[in-house]
Amino acid sequence: MTFKAAAVQMCSGVDPQRNAESMARLVKDAAARGAIYVQTPEMTGAVQKDRPGLMGVLRDEENDLIVKAASDLARELAIHLHVGSTAIKLPDGKIANRAFLFGPDGAKIASYDKIHMFDVDLDNGESWRESSVYRPGERALVADLPFAKIGFGVCYDVRFPHLFRAEAMAGAEILTTPAAFTKQTGEAHWEILLRARAIENGAFVISAAQAGLHEDGRETFGHSMIVGPWGKILAAAGGTGEAVVMAEIDTEAVKACRAKIPNLKNGRDFQLDIAPVLAKGGVTV
Repeated sequence: MTFKAAAVQMCSGVDPQRNAESMARLVKDAAARGAIYVQTPEMTGAVQKDRPGLMGVLRDEENDLIVKAASDLARELAIHLHVGSTAIKLPDGKIANRAFLFGPDGAKIASYDKIHMFDVDLDNGESWRESSVYRPGERALVADLPFAKIGFGVCYDVRFPHLFRAEAMAGAEILTTPAAFTKQTGEAHWEILLRARAIENGAFVISAAQAGLHEDGRETFGHSMIVGPWGKILAAAGGTGEAVVMAEIDTEAVKACRAKIPNLKNGRDFQLDIAPVLAKGGVTV
């Protein structure tokens, strides 16, 4: 099946209401241009590194502003709308970095909590400890939509290929990695990672990203991208500011790529051995 997909690039601030308005404007633009599947970035609702400030605007899923706005938009535009993620308040005081997929009737089809936490110290002085604030997800997800099977991931998940391999083995034809990649890591790895996930799974990869300098001082890499199953970049945005990138998705191309390089079928289980260390003279130690 062939259809149009869009990745919406944003520069979300600290106010969910303003971010919801930006989301609506960009999603409507994508739908007007024929997209029936539209994806927004990670942390669509608020990019806010100050924990008290973030906690002050958080709501549970039932009362979340972005969740309601996205449901209404999907219904109004009769599209499948994928909120790349937004922060959801949990009963235990932690936060879920949660993606949502809404159908053309506005109903929630599925949600996915980011599994892998970005706990890193970068050499430019940036330090991140997502696990101190967010509760990691425990379940991968593939949604079977009328036009394609879609596998879910969020940002740092893209560095864990076994997640996407499991989704591809479950039939996913499109893999998704909405993100708020840091500028430093994005410059080094973003395109390579997205193209690698596409090539190794023979799948489309759609990645809506945050871009530019945010209100909280964070700088994100942008370059929202749609990659084909052969690794070709089909559409890409720049590194700053809002954008809508679109591409024609033909799921027959997934079948063709997987027929050419049938690595999903050719994989084998194996045993990993650790060879003993040999001292000088060939003596095992």
